[in-house]
Amino acid sequence: MNRAYSGVNLAVLRGHNAALVLDLLRTAGDGGISRLELAERTGLTPQGVSKITARLREQGLVTDTGRRASTGGKPRTVLRLVPDAGYAVGLHLDRDELTAVLVDLAGTVVAERRSPLAFGAGGDAVVETAASEVEALLAGAGAEAGAEAGGGAGAGAGGGAGAGDADAGDPGHLDAQDPVHHPEPPTPRVLGVGVALPGPLDHSSGVLHRVTGFPEWDGFPLRDALAARLGLPVVVDKDTNAAALGLTLAGCGDSFAYLHLGTGLGAGLVLGGAPYRGPRTGAGEFGHQVIQLDGPPCGCGNRGCIEALCLAAVAAGSFDEAARVLGEGAANMVGLLDIDLVLLGGRTVAAAEERFVEGVRAVLGERARRGGTAEVPVRSAPGAERAVVEGAAQLVLAPLFGRAHGHFPANRNDGNLS
Repeated sequence: MNRAYSGVNLAVLRGHNAALVLDLLRTAGDGGISRLELAERTGLTPQGVSKITARLREQGLVTDTGRRASTGGKPRTVLRLVPDAGYAVGLHLDRDELTAVLVDLAGTVVAERRSPLAFGAGGDAVVETAASEVEALLAGAGAEAGAEAGGGAGAGAGGGAGAGDADAGDPGHLDAQDPVHHPEPPTPRVLGVGVALPGPLDHSSGVLHRVTGFPEWDGFPLRDALAARLGLPVVVDKDTNAAALGLTLAGCGDSFAYLHLGTGLGAGLVLGGAPYRGPRTGAGEFGHQVIQLDGPPCGCGNRGCIEALCLAAVAAGSFDEAARVLGEGAANMVGLLDIDLVLLGGRTVAAAEERFVEGVRAVLGERARRGGTAEVPVRSAPGAERAVVEGAAQLVLAPLFGRAHGHFPANRNDGNLS
């Protein structure tokens, strides 16, 4: 594999314990956390924590941020994460638009690009467009990111989790072929590219299926093709799953559905604190549940799908009707899964956010009153405009912190884990 951008060794972090410590450093923010606190919150021995943090410091991921007074002892050294020790690219491929962001280890967006996209042009053309946009994103951010990093992180800073641990392991496919073209490395600390796009697709293989309205994508190996073109690890997932992962890490809860209405309609499900994809990445095909047997034809081949009805109402200028239809589908999902929260996002929702939130809430409220059950809250997803693309970047970053599946307990007192 060509590692044009990868000064980061994805195998430098060794296993679950390092990821656990690194995640606590991440969540501590600029205030930092002491080694003693890390030991208390993880259940690791102080010696084990010292070894792990020493390795993280050697790799440029962690630095001292001062001392904190303690009770009955010498002041404690406080450690914090070095955000610019590594970056991830998030890429959202919509049916007509591409959005790319560069995100640091703390999850902060440091650069962004948007451009039109002809998704119907097919796999090869879209891969070339996407790769060119990623290269432009990195080239544009390279000087700025390098200046901010200074000498603290360095090009050789480590940013990957241990290859031997499933929860803290390699976030993507690492054996990409040498690309046909690769530019000069604008930033040497890019860990990989997370790609979010409409399904159906197979998350584990990165192969697309028959995307609604675009049958030419069926069987296209997007992950491998883009990895070969860029010389970077690539992770592929449905747009709704990526958003659900990002929202989980942002603290939106352990049981919710994210409904994304843009150029299509889908759902990202979070159950038990983790995004639920299903064994074939088939969960969340929310838009293609039939609610009107004699309804209008849908691009999937069925009639009366929620997606077709919602988009038809939007095209007719009736956002209230679209919200009512979306609410009926959401109420069905709440009744089926007993989730705690419904979050709405996507550009179509953004165009009439209050009307969609109120419309969906009204349907769920009526269902709850009829059934004598508690009303499930409905809200706009936080950061809804970039929920998908930032979630795409988290497809790469989350495994580094042991958060590949969303949920990660803050305190694991299960003995000596070091």
